[in-house]
Amino acid sequence: MKLQLTLTTLFTALYLNNVYAITDDAYACNKAYEQGDFSTATTLATKALNANSRDRDALMCQGRTYSAQGDLKSALTALKSAEKLSADAFDKTIVALVTGHAYKNAGQYDQAIASYQESLKQAGLAKSKAFERVSYIGIGNAHFETRQYPLALESYLTATKLDANDNERGESFENIAETYHLMSQHDLALEYQIKAYFMHQKSGTPDQFAHSSIELGRYYAAAKNFTSAENTLNKIIKFANEQGGAYYEAQGSYVLAQVKAASGDMQSAKALIEKARLIAKNTNDSALDEEITKETQNLIK
Repeated sequence: MKLQLTLTTLFTALYLNNVYAITDDAYACNKAYEQGDFSTATTLATKALNANSRDRDALMCQGRTYSAQGDLKSALTALKSAEKLSADAFDKTIVALVTGHAYKNAGQYDQAIASYQESLKQAGLAKSKAFERVSYIGIGNAHFETRQYPLALESYLTATKLDANDNERGESFENIAETYHLMSQHDLALEYQIKAYFMHQKSGTPDQFAHSSIELGRYYAAAKNFTSAENTLNKIIKFANEQGGAYYEAQGSYVLAQVKAASGDMQSAKALIEKARLIAKNTNDSALDEEITKETQNLIK
């Protein structure tokens, strides 16, 4: 998916809004990390630590960058150093949360959950509902990735009680909807995805609205409501075309192809797949082309 509503993004937004004495290099390191420029992030973290080996924020960024590059051992070394410099519950919340992300990225889910539970504990001591929410989502995501859907659902539902605005509610509703979908509870998936759709229509970005629309179409189809699925997907395909959202126009098209195939209209399904592939070709988006192949390879016999 091109939509990047990850815990990493949530962390950075909350962290940088709550840290007041961060050095310029540490701040720039976090920004480079968010942009996926890990080489620059590494250089900036090293520069900051050469100037002050006790720069906790630089150690945090260094740990995140090592994790993103698949080096868990180095990530944990940096994060443990940052933990030793953590003076209060808020600081400890941040370290535990990022440590959870590092473990999860490395596929060590039990350790990730333990770290997220520690961040939840520290966030409670710090009286930070925002970080309590992110900790619950972290726990939910770890359970989700190991297909423990009832446990994931429990955490996601708890997180909704801590949502502070419609945008956060939209994100939470989507987590719940996807979990119900994978549990084959299609009516409940639809209920929550419809809620997400209206939250993102009201307060979300165009990307969030497009994503929620496509997932709504997907869930309508799963519930065998093909008419509503087609109507929803046709609307978002038109919207994406008008807004220059090539990725979502292509994604909406191949999901609509799945709907057409499920209802027996193979000719339309084939045409929609070809349309999606043409968009990928015209935008030189190889990842999108691979996504289309993966999602439609068994659709047309």
